[in-house]
Amino acid sequence: MKCLVTGGAGFIGSNLVHALVGRGADVVVLDNFSTGVRENLDEVTGRIKLIEGDLRDRSAVTEAVDGVEVVYHLGAMPSVPRSVEQPLTSFEVNAMGTLHVLLAAKEASVRRVVFAASSSAYGDTPTLPKHEGMPQSPLSPYAADKVHGENLCKVFTASMGLECVGLRYFNVFGPRQRPDSAYAAVIPRFMEAVVSGSQPVIYGDGLQSRDFTFVQNVIGANLLAADAPDAPGHIVNIGNGSRTTLIELLSKICEVCGKDTTPIHEAARLGDVRDSQADISLARRVLGFEPTVDLSAGLQLTADWFRTARQAT
Repeated sequence: MKCLVTGGAGFIGSNLVHALVGRGADVVVLDNFSTGVRENLDEVTGRIKLIEGDLRDRSAVTEAVDGVEVVYHLGAMPSVPRSVEQPLTSFEVNAMGTLHVLLAAKEASVRRVVFAASSSAYGDTPTLPKHEGMPQSPLSPYAADKVHGENLCKVFTASMGLECVGLRYFNVFGPRQRPDSAYAAVIPRFMEAVVSGSQPVIYGDGLQSRDFTFVQNVIGANLLAADAPDAPGHIVNIGNGSRTTLIELLSKICEVCGKDTTPIHEAARLGDVRDSQADISLARRVLGFEPTVDLSAGLQLTADWFRTARQAT
């Protein structure tokens, strides 16, 4: 099978590329390396076709989609704070970029598009766990752009004959997730701080909670979504179905790293939600999805990778 992974040099994308190559797939990667890292693909160099291009460039997207059976659309500007600072760029990459992918996929007779949606679509609604029948309530440009992408996927499935599936990721973490960015996710930031002996920053009181989801669970969901017969037209939660506060998370990271630390508390960030937890019953029913790695095991695997990566630099 020939497939395209947009954003394939990024954290989740590169993990998916490695999984697909391991399954014998013919893989094309489209990435502009604005947040993706070339080293993430070092182990598969020569076994993939790499196109350096931008989702905002229709010709690059058209080239990447040519001859492809399945598109895994993970390319994005993946940061709530950055989208608040740069809403126009966020829209151009995350919303218009998705439209470019869907148009190219339709024109190339792609069999299916699997779209990386986001749990940020739910906003700060108090109901837990979050289920797909709840109203969308985005709090950031990033979230709004991802909702727009979901709606485009539904339209292309319903009216244009292109099979599309949206996967709403809940706080994905794992190997290849980088801590060295102002927009880095909380787990690599905490892990870097604990390992280096510095104090991690918690925005707010630390009692906000998330459904932290190990990356291999997300990769498994993508592979299932490419073939599940009843999946097209659905937007599906992908998480562990549990939630952990940031204070609890930091304690678990200290435990797996064998170190202790005291966090610094700063003001809560604009656009961040208070609590998040996935209802994954639809994913179980439609995709046959079941998370295989829980938070504790995922943190241990991430810490092991993190130590090795630090030693290599």
